[in-house]
Amino acid sequence: MSSYSLENYVWQVKTPADRILMALKMHGALSSAALGKQLGITGEAARQQLLRLAEQDLVTSISEARGVGRPSLLWNLTPAAQSRFPDTHASLTAQLLDIIRSHMGDSALETIINVREAETRARYHDELSGKDSLTERVAALAALRSEEGYMAQWREEPDGSLLLIENHCPICAAAIACAGFCRAELEVFRSALGPSVSITRAEHIIEGGRRCTYVIRKEGYT
Repeated sequence: MSSYSLENYVWQVKTPADRILMALKMHGALSSAALGKQLGITGEAARQQLLRLAEQDLVTSISEARGVGRPSLLWNLTPAAQSRFPDTHASLTAQLLDIIRSHMGDSALETIINVREAETRARYHDELSGKDSLTERVAALAALRSEEGYMAQWREEPDGSLLLIENHCPICAAAIACAGFCRAELEVFRSALGPSVSITRAEHIIEGGRRCTYVIRKEGYT
């Protein structure tokens, strides 16, 4: 990579901030002056961009002594910045599932789904234990799902039902490749929320919905 300039990658970036992130990705920690030289801008312009990126938790700075004089301030990417770069894990997931299905059969894929379902079910039961009302359980479930990357929310509807909303699906590639993952999640919800709870999926991302939503009802719960 060291033999290539940043200009080789300009097609991948759209803004000055993207160019700074790309330069730090390629070259490691840099001072604002060195970064400005890489980008063909002044060191001060680079510093202003870095400060804005630091406010977004995308870069961080460290002070490094280099001989006599004031220490140099070097800038580097934070872990949060890694999500701004290409990630092929989704296509790899789909490829692995296809390999399992074609070389080991549907039964092997079903085993994987069942194991994941059992482990998730056990964890959700532990986390929701002690939550007596359906409202408390749905709120706790939404919190768990958000921790897992589903950007989940919940709310109570005028008719008394509860709505669990998932604005993102971090396993979308797997769910598209194998609908069993979605089926298993619905069963996990039913188990976690308790007996006699009605759960209906109203929107579904892999069927073209903007999000996944679940209408939850049970008589006698508040």
